[in-house]
Amino acid sequence: MDLFATALPELSEAFGMILNPSVLGFLVLGVVMGLCVGIFPGLGGIAGLSLLLPFMFGMEPLFGLALMVGMVAVVPTSDTFASVLMGIPGSSASQATVLDGFPLAKKGQAARALSAAFTSSLFGGILGATFLTFFILAARPIVLMFQTPELLMVTVFGLSMVGILAGRVAIKGLVAAGLGLLVGTIGEGASSGALRMSTFDTPYLMDGLKLVIVGLAIFAVPEIVALLRRDRAISDRQVLGGGWLAGIKSWWQNKWLSVRCSLIGVAVGVIPGLGGSVVDWIAYGHAVQTSKDKSQFGSGEIRGVIGPESSNNAKEGGGLVPTLLFGIPGSGSMAIFISGVALLGTGQIEVGPSMINNNLNFTYAIVWLLALANVVGTVICIVASGGIARLTNIRFALLAPFLFMIISFAAFQSRQSLWDLVALFGIGLLGILMRRFDWSRPAFLIGFVLATPAERYTNQAFQIANSRFRQGMEQGLDYIFSPIVIVLIIVTIVSVFFGLRQSKNIQAEGNVNSGGKRAPLIFLLAITGYIGLAYWNAALIPDFARMDRIFPVFVATVSLVGCAVLLIQMRFKPESDPLFADREVEDAEVDAYGLWSTLAWFAALLIATSLVGFILALAAFLLLFIRYRAQKSWTFAGLYTAAGIVFICSMAATLNRDFPPGLLQTFVDLPWPLT
Repeated sequence: MDLFATALPELSEAFGMILNPSVLGFLVLGVVMGLCVGIFPGLGGIAGLSLLLPFMFGMEPLFGLALMVGMVAVVPTSDTFASVLMGIPGSSASQATVLDGFPLAKKGQAARALSAAFTSSLFGGILGATFLTFFILAARPIVLMFQTPELLMVTVFGLSMVGILAGRVAIKGLVAAGLGLLVGTIGEGASSGALRMSTFDTPYLMDGLKLVIVGLAIFAVPEIVALLRRDRAISDRQVLGGGWLAGIKSWWQNKWLSVRCSLIGVAVGVIPGLGGSVVDWIAYGHAVQTSKDKSQFGSGEIRGVIGPESSNNAKEGGGLVPTLLFGIPGSGSMAIFISGVALLGTGQIEVGPSMINNNLNFTYAIVWLLALANVVGTVICIVASGGIARLTNIRFALLAPFLFMIISFAAFQSRQSLWDLVALFGIGLLGILMRRFDWSRPAFLIGFVLATPAERYTNQAFQIANSRFRQGMEQGLDYIFSPIVIVLIIVTIVSVFFGLRQSKNIQAEGNVNSGGKRAPLIFLLAITGYIGLAYWNAALIPDFARMDRIFPVFVATVSLVGCAVLLIQMRFKPESDPLFADREVEDAEVDAYGLWSTLAWFAALLIATSLVGFILALAAFLLLFIRYRAQKSWTFAGLYTAAGIVFICSMAATLNRDFPPGLLQTFVDLPWPLT
């Protein structure tokens, strides 16, 4: 009862906060933006939240939270459009929905599948928020007992789960997480300021890489390039047919399946990093196992839609548990969410134990904004379904340059430097190759986000433990092996054991067939080379700055061991093994353009920006791309270009931003926005 008495005023204040009309306006705006992002296959919440990050700096905290939560909540709902109408997973959390949703659409029952999915998503989202409300209440006293060793163990647990449950080859997931950690350590060390993988000759890298660039490059760029290479509309269907009420009726007939799968989603979401890469498959498997007639699954069984869609929205509530309580991302989108929270207002809000101690009202506001966003998102999805279905028939060659323009602008906001574009292009190429060879991009991103807190907790625990051991062996051991740490160690070991057994059934990047040995081997050697270089670079840090050396050397050592194991396995495994997954083999049948000819367009934009500045380069890029790649008339290309330039300049003027200049601007004094 004391717990309820403590939380009741905070709950009451949270309700008052979220019912503010301005807050509701930002929530609806976030939902609409999430809807726009979610209908494009593969972009998902990570890319959407990365686009929002530049706008979070200094924003009123509650407004920013409403905007981000609105987007996070609706993406697992809106990505159903891609799964049902196109037969393409809208995100990693809707892979299983394709199995029965797309066959239903081909039978003329798209409306029934969508309405059942939306109803399931709404129910799962509300159940997840309800669970989170009571869980925070019960867990708050325990979380406030966490100190540095406990937080370090939670971080280790999150990383271990991310790595192992990231794909069919467990070690690839661990190496991907290690690579993300190492990329996250680029720049000045937090302890002594020693430089890692950067020099004074490259000042851009001294501050490290920004999350907005890494998030967009790893997720958005590969999906845009993949769709652009196909050179066709996202979908060839727009007729939804009838059956909206039939879908709701189907959900009601299977409501207990929805309850069970929602609880599965919550449970899986609580485990750091697991999230969407596995939850829909677990829920789908449960739907199959509990069905009396299994013969229709895979050919249009509505239970195959209700199960996964109930779980993938509920997992967002579960994913907020490690995110809000410990500052450990529950999923890739939660990793971006953490950084967005840090940018809000004056930085007074920080996820982790301090948030539920000092800002419990904001914590509950986030929880119920999530529930409210699910309601708003479901209503908008149902109302706008017809228009969205028609939108998917637009040729992607007309959408890609506009999307890339927005992504480039968002990347610029980190430092407003040409190097932002260079980093976007370079890391985007890494993301393309990770997608191709079935390396977990969520594992990489969460590793990148956790690099800073993991290193901070490691250094603090190391220094405090040294001090305690000087006082006596017993004091040192009591500090390191507290009861909570021992429990977390046991949980981590048990989770890793079972995770290794299940990892072969998890698909990090969807169903990727195996190809030849050469290309995957070359990519592995390239990753090994970078990790080896990072190890050598960190090992050179002098002893007076050794605290900046410990973490990258340890991570690089573990990652190199993983790379060595993979290289040995590649030597003896057959080409049919998942180790040699290569998406290019199957994509070659549907791609109209090659990878390098597609990337050449974006490389040309980068080169032109360095010569004449972004706006002039962008105008030429849009005009020529629409004219020659999209094969539209000069008139259409000119109008498209003018609309794009007006849009991007309006955004820059609103945010009081400039565009990166080129060599031309050093010789000629040009007016804004050309300068």
